[in-house]
Amino acid sequence: MRWVVISDLQVPDHDQRSVDLVTQFVRDIEPDGLLCVGDECDSPEPSRWNKGMAGEYAGTLQKGLDKTHQILAQFREALGDKPFHLMRSNHTDRIDTYVRRYAPALSSLRDLEYTKLVGLAELEVVWHTKPFTFTPGWLLAHGDEGSLSRIAGSSAMGLARKWGYSVVCGHTHRLGLQHDHRSLNGRITKYLWGMEVGCLMDMRKADYLGPGMSANWTQGIGIIDNGVPEAIPIVGHSIRYGGQVWS
Repeated sequence: MRWVVISDLQVPDHDQRSVDLVTQFVRDIEPDGLLCVGDECDSPEPSRWNKGMAGEYAGTLQKGLDKTHQILAQFREALGDKPFHLMRSNHTDRIDTYVRRYAPALSSLRDLEYTKLVGLAELEVVWHTKPFTFTPGWLLAHGDEGSLSRIAGSSAMGLARKWGYSVVCGHTHRLGLQHDHRSLNGRITKYLWGMEVGCLMDMRKADYLGPGMSANWTQGIGIIDNGVPEAIPIVGHSIRYGGQVWS
């Protein structure tokens, strides 16, 4: 199977032009399924960083959830009726964490579950709360399950070494591919890949970086074709793949 891996969207801080580009790419190459590494919704309002600050009272959470649903629906339309899997993430955990910490009496209300709030059932998107085996030898993770590295691909590779499976993840907003294959007597006995797929956010909206601060982030996506990975950068709102250019 050939899977396209969608990177962190961070709605409403997403780059709509890149989202439209990836949507068209999915429509054109007709993969066998879509994977999303999580952080599709930024959910800044209930984050611990906003507790007691103006952002907690912004009143924009529903708007962000609705926009997230709209973008996931955009990908579903491009994909058709093929499998679409979505991984939990630290940003989408924020709502549940906030309710349990500050309004525990509401925690049993089904309609406050993130999957309900963003309408995943309607979109036939399969939600995963643990690393998920989507093809033999490969796990989809978010990337916050282990330690982080500033070197692109190293966070995913660390998870791969820990779990003994190849790992594709997001969370770092970096694009990178590493391997730690095992061999004996000149023959590879185990392929072990670690791939991080970048992000689809608009870095200009990351006002938390502050003046003069920088981040080694890259827009991108991933493809895993019959177990073989490819990290694909989005440069100048263009994708180059298989000898073709999308822009």
